[in-house]
Order: sequence, then C-alpha cells, then structure tokens
Amino acid sequence: MSHLHEIPEVAGLDANVGAIRIPPEIDVPMTRRVRALVDTREFRRLAEISQLGLVSLVYPAANHTRFEHSLGVYRLALCYLRRLASDSRFTEVVRSEDGELLLVAALLHDLGHWPFCHAIEDIQLPSVPRHELFANSFLLESEIGDVIRDDWGINPRDVVMLLSEKPRERVRRILSTMLSGPVDIDKMDYLRRDSLHAGVPYGNNFDQNRLIGSLCLNEAGDGLAISQKGKTAAEMMVFARYVMFSEVYWHHSVRSATAMLQRAFYQLCGSLDLDPLFRMTESAMITELLATAGETGSGELLLGLFGPRRRLYKRLAQYSIFHDQDIYTRLARKPYPYLVACAEKFADVASTHLGRRIPPHEVLFDAPPQSREVEFNVEIHDIRTDTYRRLGDVSPVVRALAERQFDDYVKRVRIFVHPELVGDLRAVEQLGRLVHEAIDGVEE
Repeated sequence: MSHLHEIPEVAGLDANVGAIRIPPEIDVPMTRRVRALVDTREFRRLAEISQLGLVSLVYPAANHTRFEHSLGVYRLALCYLRRLASDSRFTEVVRSEDGELLLVAALLHDLGHWPFCHAIEDIQLPSVPRHELFANSFLLESEIGDVIRDDWGINPRDVVMLLSEKPRERVRRILSTMLSGPVDIDKMDYLRRDSLHAGVPYGNNFDQNRLIGSLCLNEAGDGLAISQKGKTAAEMMVFARYVMFSEVYWHHSVRSATAMLQRAFYQLCGSLDLDPLFRMTESAMITELLATAGETGSGELLLGLFGPRRRLYKRLAQYSIFHDQDIYTRLARKPYPYLVACAEKFADVASTHLGRRIPPHEVLFDAPPQSREVEFNVEIHDIRTDTYRRLGDVSPVVRALAERQFDDYVKRVRIFVHPELVGDLRAVEQLGRLVHEAIDGVEE
C-alpha cells in the first residue's frame, strides 16, 4: 500500500469518523489537526464571505460561502491523493509530507480572498494586491501559521510558496497543477457547488468520479494528465465551465451589479484604508463602503446593490466579436481607467444629444478584463500505445470552446445606464455612432 494511504485524512475518507456534512450530501473528514485550522479566526472569516458575491442579486440562493467551498476543495484533494496513490510514477515523486502540504494548501487556498475579491482585482488598481499575496500575512503572522507549524509540522512559508509562487521543483509543480490547472481541485469543486446553489444544471453536467478515476501524470512527469477513459468527462467539464460563465458568472444582470461595484470602488479607493478593509467580513465591508461613499454618485451605486431596494442599472447595448466587432475590440481587455473615461465621455455626448445633463456615474462601460481565463490544456494518455496528446488535438469540442479562447465568446462588452435613462437612450437613432464618438474622444 502506498504511503499516501497512511495520511490520516486520506484514510478518513472511508472511515467516515468525525466528518462534517456539506452540500450536496458530502462528508468531509475532520481530524484534530484539520479542525485546528478550520477553527482559527482567519479561516472562520471565510464563513462570512460569499463565494459568488453579487451573483446572489440575480440567483438568490447563490449565497454559499468560501468556507464551504474551501472544505469541498480540501475533500477533493483527499480524493486526488487516494486515486494517485496507485500511480507508481506519482508515488515515486510525491511523499506523504508532500501530500500533507497539498492538503493544507487546498484548505487554505482562498484565505486571502476579501469580499467581492475578483470584481475588485479585475480593475487592476496599483494599490490593490493579488489575493494570493494578501494571504501571506495570514499565513505568516497569525494563529493559523502557528497551527501549520505546530500541528502539521509544515513550514508556513512552504504553503506560501505553493499558493503564490511559480514552483521550480518537480514535486511542487505537480502539487501546483493539482491546485490550479485544467483539472484542478478548485475548478472541480466550484463548478458543481456554484451550479447547485445557483439552481442551474450546467456545472453538474460532467462525471466528476470518472475524471478523478482517470488522473495520472503527464508525459514530462511534472503535472496532471488524464487517461483516455476520462476524455469525455474532460470534454463535458470544459463545456460546463463555458456555460457557467455564459449563464451565471457573466449573466448580463450579474455584470451590471459588478460594473456598479467596480465604479464605486474605483471612485472611493483613494479614501479607503485597504489593508483593514480587505480583512473585514462581507457585511462589515459593505457598511464601510457605504459610510465612506455617503451621498455621492458612489453612494447611489452602492445603495442600488446593498440598500433596502435593489436597483440595478439596465443594459443599453452590448457588443461581441460577432456584433460590432470594432467597438468590441476597442474596449475589450483595456485598462479600467480607460473604460471609465469612455463612459464619462459617453455621458457628455449623450447629455448634448438629449439636451439634459447625465451624471457621469450613471453610465458604465463593462468589458472583459485585461487578464484572460486559463485555457483548458491537458494531456490525454493512451495506455494502449503509451502516447500522450493534448486534449484539444483529439477533441473538436475542446478546440472550439477552450483553445479558441472562450473569453471572446462569453465575455461581452456592455454599456449599462441608470434605469431612468435607458428608455430615452434606447430611442436614440444610431446609438453606435454616439458610442464611437465617445471612444474617439478619449486617448488610450
């Protein structure tokens, strides 16, 4: 039997002793040292940060937390280790102490997330740290670091390196792809969990057990691959991710809420003390943002999201590589300050056209962020011929949905405006001409 089976938490998968239950009817093994991590103040904070943030304004049941997600990712790390314990190439490289490092990193991978983290990170302000780096202070300067050191016998800096740095050692590269790669434990959990809580079927439409059962090492032996029997499950996972982005994460109303929060945060950022703000729970952060904004345009935007009455901005227009590609390419993946300048210029142009002043914060330009989603690039091992080929080379589905960069298909450029403006602006003939005029009036 592999030494990986001797890790207490891996053995606990079948023992079902001391487990706690999370949706959908999943038992998560809890040993004393796991509970010591889960009970720290830093980890408990994740129970008050929603996994999907503003998505719950559109899908009301999507209010699950990063705490729940982290437990799901940790359990999948156990499942991966149990499966790969029977792979001789894997066990020749990955020792039990490496497996334990993976478990700690899996459980703590979201430790540095603050409320509405991805929406705020996407606008790439110089004063906003990457959440992976923000986690370092939690790991190195708090109780949780002591637990990692004393209860697990792991140097907290090893967890930091695995979560926030590009690994050089072969074993660390393998662990890194298990945490963040085409078939990683994070993606494997959030697709199904987000789908469950949003009340949609899309993220559940792949065979998770089949995919885990097909795990192996790639040809180079420094990352994960899957055997031929997992090919169809991998294709379905690619499609599940595509549809979840299309129908949930980039749903037009979700993006309206996101654009409202981003503009408010952008305008308030200089007045905020970000380090304590990002350590707050979600409700505390909302309170702080509202107090700082006061009766300003930012305050109006935030009240539309978090006030007693939901008031989302309306979609005035949207553009893609299929519809008005020129506007799309001029706005997609551009720096956020440029998008704000274009939106403010459009407010000026539209004010002239309508004969009344439109406040700048009542027009929002929303576009795909500068960084793209990682392409789904995993090797398929044909056991009969002992050959490896990229999934995209043997799957037209993956080639179409992943390698041609699905960002260009599901992440559209949209213009959102205050609900009281949308009727008059939709009645404008040749609206696209006003958009072009606004963009032309801004230096990139």
